[in-house]
Amino acid sequence: MSLDGTSVVVTGAATGIGLGITECLVKSGAKVTVVGRREEPLRVLADRHPFAVAVVAADVCAPGTAERVVAVATETFGRLDAVVNNAGMAQFGPIDTLDPARFDEMFAVNVRAPADLIRCALPQLRANKGSVVNISSVGGVLSMPGRAYYGATKAALNSLTRSLARELAPDVRVNAILPGPVDTPLWTNAGLDDAGIERLRTDLTAATPMGRFGDRTEIGQWVCNLLDPALSGWVTGALIPVDGGRTA
Repeated sequence: MSLDGTSVVVTGAATGIGLGITECLVKSGAKVTVVGRREEPLRVLADRHPFAVAVVAADVCAPGTAERVVAVATETFGRLDAVVNNAGMAQFGPIDTLDPARFDEMFAVNVRAPADLIRCALPQLRANKGSVVNISSVGGVLSMPGRAYYGATKAALNSLTRSLARELAPDVRVNAILPGPVDTPLWTNAGLDDAGIERLRTDLTAATPMGRFGDRTEIGQWVCNLLDPALSGWVTGALIPVDGGRTA
């Protein structure tokens, strides 16, 4: 597999799944514009991969971020071929205890920001017969008591993926990966205490036929597969679970 010379934007690239995606893309020969709120870990990535990584330190929900990201990618690497919408937010809790404002925040990060970035990148993506991969979640297709708000935003992202796949075909392919539980910092930022996180991890492991959490590079490899037209040139509108059998 080779993505030599392909220019890709990855949001939420500093840690977790986004970091795994970026590392896999660079290994495959891609040039990557990494986006995240914290500049320091993005600079570490850029220092590790000189000439292959450009940095945009910004909140994906802030006005003008999508336009800035597209500008940096095209000015740095001369083109933009693909967008990976990985940045996400998760807040867990029963509906009668979770602040509805968290729902608004999750929707902005998990749905509106990906839509904005696709819209702004569309001229480049169309010109280059490009591709979009949205990082969704099995939470968008499974019932998730205690995580209903989060699951609802991921279901919306799945719907966005499938609708845009038809709307933008044949020029732009749009797919989504639905990870199961993956070891990332998301678990410590989900609004649960330590005991709640441990219970959730135990329950998720028990519900996963492969009996373990996934690794971020396992998601990254699937992103590379979907972006490579030689492997996936006839694949669009797909919601692909990479979940250790969680949705089986």
